[in-house]
Amino acid sequence: MDNRFPALSIGFRALACAMLSLPALAIEPFTVRDIRVEGLQRIEPGTVFASLPLRVGDRYTVDLGTNAIRALFALGLFKDVRLETQGDVLVVVVEERPSIALVEFVGLKEFDKDVLSKSLRDIGLSEGRPYDKALADKAEQELKRQYISRSLYGAEVVSTTTPVDRNRVNLTFTITEGGPAKISLIDIVGNRSFPDQTLRDQFNLDTGGWMSWYTKSDRYSRTKLNADLEALRSFYLSRGFLEFRIDSTQVAMAPNKQEMAITINITEGERFVTSGVRLEGNYLERDNEFKALIKIAVGKPYNAETVAETTKAFTEYFGKFGFAFARVEAKPEIDRQNNRVQLVLLAEPSRRAYVRRIQVAGNDRTRDEVIRREFRQLEAAWYDGDKIRLSRDRVDRLGYFTSVNIETLEVPGAPDQVDLLFTVTEKPTGSISLGAGFSSIEKIALNFGIRQDNAFGSGNFLAVEVNTSRFNQNLVISTTNPYYTQNGISRTLDIFHRTTRPFFGNLNSYRIINTGVGTRFGVPVTETDTVFLGVNFEQTQVKEGVGIQMPNLLRPYIDKQTALPLTVGWARDRRDSALVPTRGVLQRFNSDLSIAGDSHYARATYQFQQYIPLTKKYTLAFNGDVGWGEGLKGREYPLLKNFYVGGLGSVRGFERNTLGPPPSQSGNSAAFFPGGPKKLVFNAEFITPFPGAGNDKTLRLFGFTDAGRAFGANESVSLDQLRVSAGIGLSWISPMGPLRFSYATPIVKQTGDRIQPLQFQIGTSF
Repeated sequence: MDNRFPALSIGFRALACAMLSLPALAIEPFTVRDIRVEGLQRIEPGTVFASLPLRVGDRYTVDLGTNAIRALFALGLFKDVRLETQGDVLVVVVEERPSIALVEFVGLKEFDKDVLSKSLRDIGLSEGRPYDKALADKAEQELKRQYISRSLYGAEVVSTTTPVDRNRVNLTFTITEGGPAKISLIDIVGNRSFPDQTLRDQFNLDTGGWMSWYTKSDRYSRTKLNADLEALRSFYLSRGFLEFRIDSTQVAMAPNKQEMAITINITEGERFVTSGVRLEGNYLERDNEFKALIKIAVGKPYNAETVAETTKAFTEYFGKFGFAFARVEAKPEIDRQNNRVQLVLLAEPSRRAYVRRIQVAGNDRTRDEVIRREFRQLEAAWYDGDKIRLSRDRVDRLGYFTSVNIETLEVPGAPDQVDLLFTVTEKPTGSISLGAGFSSIEKIALNFGIRQDNAFGSGNFLAVEVNTSRFNQNLVISTTNPYYTQNGISRTLDIFHRTTRPFFGNLNSYRIINTGVGTRFGVPVTETDTVFLGVNFEQTQVKEGVGIQMPNLLRPYIDKQTALPLTVGWARDRRDSALVPTRGVLQRFNSDLSIAGDSHYARATYQFQQYIPLTKKYTLAFNGDVGWGEGLKGREYPLLKNFYVGGLGSVRGFERNTLGPPPSQSGNSAAFFPGGPKKLVFNAEFITPFPGAGNDKTLRLFGFTDAGRAFGANESVSLDQLRVSAGIGLSWISPMGPLRFSYATPIVKQTGDRIQPLQFQIGTSF
């Protein structure tokens, strides 16, 4: 007579396990002679046998039967499990869960399908895996939360299963995204000293504008709102409102889930003036040195930003003397009767420490030595805050990591020791590119490149670049070892082949072919200054077009001309960013001296850029670029080494390379602009965020004024001969690189100048 356990449902496992014991009480224990498994379709029998807590020859009991069912359910592979006995044979009857045949999304627009599929795969919902209703419900709720994070509060997500053959199901997530909930109102209540619009200007969130499609600033986000509230708090605290507070914030959603209203209740408090600053505590008998670091203005409204800057400067200065755990606290003494506040800067340097060990973490690919050679703080040396910050900056400037963080760790049982932990996050440093670029002069330019800034984690640079356009075809192979020597001298090797065609006239009238190899060494002089020394071998030839007359000025170069220029350069870059600078100075000097080969000449250039932040939004930028060249040993300066001015990168509003000595005419090749051995270029820009783009620095507007010209060998450099233009432009850090548009109007021009008001190009500056 068969004894049967009741069928079990996955949703009631605990209850089922309790029920199992009831009929099992009537079963007499017996010795298991054999075990059979029935109902398997895709799962191997060995999986079942390995999970059973009993074997052939064991004595079956009710407890063992209950444990067996629990163990099989724990696998997550079965929809139903029951045990049957046929004499002394134990029969395990299972019903497999259906497997997932296909996971698909219907109505998905906001997210990438592949990304969502990977996320579901990580939690166990993918093709070939057993279907689990609980996991599907969890995924459904998580999708809804992701839509809410993007302000799509009306989004609906429904998961359904469709049975197919071989006990499989198709899992479908049907999504109705709807439109995003947009901010219809931002109301600030309680402000008396500043108008609403001034306060709303501090926010990244807004009620929308004509650029909202790009910035999405009208989409509500709790994270963005918190950041805006902190910006509002900083605005008041930096203007004397010491007791400012945000009382409450209400976010109300319309019934249609398409509109949101934000109400912020604030209490401004009184405005306080700083009456004085007093030092208290231990300042290492260097009170005057610390006083020189005070940035708090006495007699001016209280400013929390200058207070924070002062306490930070004090803490960093303590670190310079080895006090890694110094504490500096600014305590306000408030005189509410006169609305004045005196700040007491209380310092406790704690104890001096030295660095026991420096650890590096997160560098999965970059070798330790590549990071450690940038350190200026050494192990077993006194803790030096300046050297630690410099070490962090140098590692960050490598460009191999998305983030570089330093933690100071106390050493248990050693109060005078600390460990430093440098944690880096690797980023991809290699790229293979195949694409096209556009400019107003060169039209379509195809390019292919293989670039690795951190080849094999060694810190070496390796690149192969191929570029082609109507006027320029380049093949360049370059490699740089930044630590060719242990003290940081770099070595660069270049091999290049360039072909240039005329910008004006007949494209096929001539070709200038320039081939060469070169090596350059960079010698660090200071932390921000580098001197470059190098030598190149160059070979230049001009080839005439078939049946087309080229300019007579180029005829001397039909025969190959060789040169062996020695190069000396210097660079100092103190900008805060290479792509979107807002402060700092960049200086470059480079000189070539060729006294061997067919060409004997000297050539030098100097560039100076300065960025001045007027406010957090507005920046003033200046650029100066001068060049000079002269022939040596009685020979003329090589025409092909001339400077060219005009177009983006020099004087906008004029055609590229046309501002210089008058062009020569030669047959049907039309105008040939020879440039000159001397040049002057000056630029000024006023840079502002794009209207409606908030504080997004990747999209900016600028107004500019340019002046410049190239001068011939027999011309005197004269400011009266400079061409001047003014206009407006757009700068965008696009996926293809820095993209700049400009529209310029000539202010000072001469008859015959070639005007080109609208210009654009990728990768130019000024």
